[in-house]
Amino acid sequence: ECASKTVEETSPSSPNPLMPGNLKEAPAAKMPSTPEGPQGSCSSAIAVAATSSSKPDEAAPENAPINAVDEKVALLVNFMVLKYQMKEPITKAEMLKMLLPEDEEHFPEILLRASLRMEIIFGLDVKEVDPTSHRYGLFIKLGLTYDGMLSGEKGVPKTSILILILGAIFMRGNCATEEEVWEVLSVMRLYSGTKHFLFGEPREFVTKELVKEKYLEYRQVPNSDPAQYEFLWGPRAHAETRKMELLEFLAKEIWHPENLCQGRKRVIVIKILILIVALC
Repeated sequence: ECASKTVEETSPSSPNPLMPGNLKEAPAAKMPSTPEGPQGSCSSAIAVAATSSSKPDEAAPENAPINAVDEKVALLVNFMVLKYQMKEPITKAEMLKMLLPEDEEHFPEILLRASLRMEIIFGLDVKEVDPTSHRYGLFIKLGLTYDGMLSGEKGVPKTSILILILGAIFMRGNCATEEEVWEVLSVMRLYSGTKHFLFGEPREFVTKELVKEKYLEYRQVPNSDPAQYEFLWGPRAHAETRKMELLEFLAKEIWHPENLCQGRKRVIVIKILILIVALC
């Protein structure tokens, strides 16, 4: 059994943007017009993830076809990820340039949906940082300071993976077996040894990179034969993570209409609600 470990509550700090706030406004970026090459392949994968994340119970803007709205949302998500990779700020004017003139009246709804996709898929918050110039920043959720993008590699943020693992550990008494962690990651169609179309093969990231970054501890269960392994929060997770926001994110991710069966969802969400009440 996992040894119990108290999760230390830290006072909320200001969000940590990867993009510096003093950057000058960058010219509007042009999205790749073809799926060829690494950037194009990544853009295509992001578009698939963004459109597949559409919630069937979300109402589209009045008089706008749902499919058309989904396409605009996917385009905007793609653009946001590109700007994040380039560490450049985003302005409303730039985002509107990505859309057709007739889409402007639906822009608030399109932006809202794109922001939700960025949160659920990549673990990033989209926030307006300058109402006058309508400048937006992309912030790593929960006050975390690591987005999972390996230096020197062109990839996508993986903060959502880290948050799901931290949530799984917290919900299981501050320690979770390896099997339990992979069960939770299956919510995002992430499986050990299987290449994900957007995040790649996740095992090395989960068992090595997050351990090296001190967000996780990965150790053998004492006296287990054959050897079994378990995860605990690392010191960096204790120092940075806000438990309430963690549970809120987990509930939103789990309740996504494409994730898990309804009965399994209800059980997990009830557990999350009980923990939220206990923290209040």
